[in-house]
Amino acid sequence: MTLRPTIVENLNRARADLRMGVPVVFTSGPRAVVAMAAEALDAARLAQLRVMGGDLVLALTGRRAETLKARAYDGDIARIVIPDDAGLAWIRAVADPADDLKAPMKGPLRSLREGAVDLHRAAVNLVKSAQLLPAAVVLGISDGPALALRENLTLIPIAAAEAELFRAPPVYPVVSARLPMAASTAGRVHIFRPEDGGAEHYAIEIGSPPRDLPVFARLHSACFTGDVLGSLKCDCGPQLRSALAQMGAEGAGVLLYLNQEGRGIGLANKMRAYSLQDQSFDTVEANHRLGFEDDERDFRLGAAILREMGFGAVRLLTNNPAKVRMMTANGITVTERVPLRVGRTEHNAAYLATKAAKSGHLL
Repeated sequence: MTLRPTIVENLNRARADLRMGVPVVFTSGPRAVVAMAAEALDAARLAQLRVMGGDLVLALTGRRAETLKARAYDGDIARIVIPDDAGLAWIRAVADPADDLKAPMKGPLRSLREGAVDLHRAAVNLVKSAQLLPAAVVLGISDGPALALRENLTLIPIAAAEAELFRAPPVYPVVSARLPMAASTAGRVHIFRPEDGGAEHYAIEIGSPPRDLPVFARLHSACFTGDVLGSLKCDCGPQLRSALAQMGAEGAGVLLYLNQEGRGIGLANKMRAYSLQDQSFDTVEANHRLGFEDDERDFRLGAAILREMGFGAVRLLTNNPAKVRMMTANGITVTERVPLRVGRTEHNAAYLATKAAKSGHLL
């Protein structure tokens, strides 16, 4: 028995470090890099990285590289050499698309095409999972463990970390309590906590649905702007309220409220995407310019929560075929897809059309 943190715990520690602007060391055999989130990098640490010698690299996703017209020799990752005279403003301008239209020419940008990219990929994936801009400043170093020990930095051996980065974390029930709601006085809220220390997720149970029959269910991703502020840019708030009302009318159901704001990119990046939409990019184009995929959510969490609650089959309230496929792939039988077409406004008509055309939503 040991008190030492597991790789899962160290990964969550590393996410917190990256969000605070603290470097993280990644190793693969004798190779090592020190990496920082481009968004959180400050001038003092940038200067210290330069003092350490070697070529500084800005690692970006292939999506962001495509916007920049930069060479992504490694497919999903581009390694852009940071010029010796480049400061924070240059790094942030390349990482963040906010001013792309004001200053479209960032280059010439020189991409590395030789050498291993696994450590750079791990750094970008961890920065992305911390819900920061998916861009990392990376410096190759000779002795990663020694640097981590000397500077008290989190050390991530990627051989142990890679599987964990893409594994759906197990979720565990924390507590549940009765909650009378407008939709139904027979309501109960269950709190689930993921093993990796990430955001908690909630299951709102209406009535007492039998576990041996398909449950009327919805997977609803958190939307602060729509659910709380009543945003007219999306249909999330009306979908949430309509789903609960339909479950109340039926007398039974489960709504899973998954904390995956902005299709999994987080509220800050969602606001960045909204800003890009104000520059005439659609919702998918905005995500790509930021360096994200169309949808970064992990619906495996929903399947895990349903199984934990004792359900094996659902009547799924959704317009998104991807949710049906993910449920089926993770052992939950979808006996029926129930459409949920509410909330269309003049403000979100183009957004809904993009979801239908580019993301396959059945609207």
